[in-house]
Amino acid sequence: MSIPADDRPFDDTPVHTPELPSTPTRDRNIPATAWAEAPAALLALGDGLTSGPDEGPPRIAYKRRLGPWLLWRAGPARGADARYAAVDSRDLDRMFTFRLFPDGSGRGTGPSGVDHERFRTWKEDLRDHPDTISTTAVGEID
Repeated sequence: MSIPADDRPFDDTPVHTPELPSTPTRDRNIPATAWAEAPAALLALGDGLTSGPDEGPPRIAYKRRLGPWLLWRAGPARGADARYAAVDSRDLDRMFTFRLFPDGSGRGTGPSGVDHERFRTWKEDLRDHPDTISTTAVGEID
């Protein structure tokens, strides 16, 4: 049964990189804190974002694989401040982020080095450049 992304319970069962599913989970969220190999930059993805009034940073949830990329999100799926990260499953220190703002605008650099304002084009950059090394500061969170 599919549950809306923001309503899915977090499953804190430890998981290793090969166990992260290729497609989205529809019944639960896998938190970054449950990923045994999670890089520190990913665990800081929610820093500077809030999950609600008087609350701390949002939990970071695994979304899916895009080729070699592991896609994660901090923040709600729609209508609020959120940040996505794509971590290279072959080099966990290689990460690119995309920031979604409450007004629907966004900003992020993909592995090609191109700056994107649309989430879709950022994901297409990930898909189209699985092996490109960008000269931008990788792991930097805006």
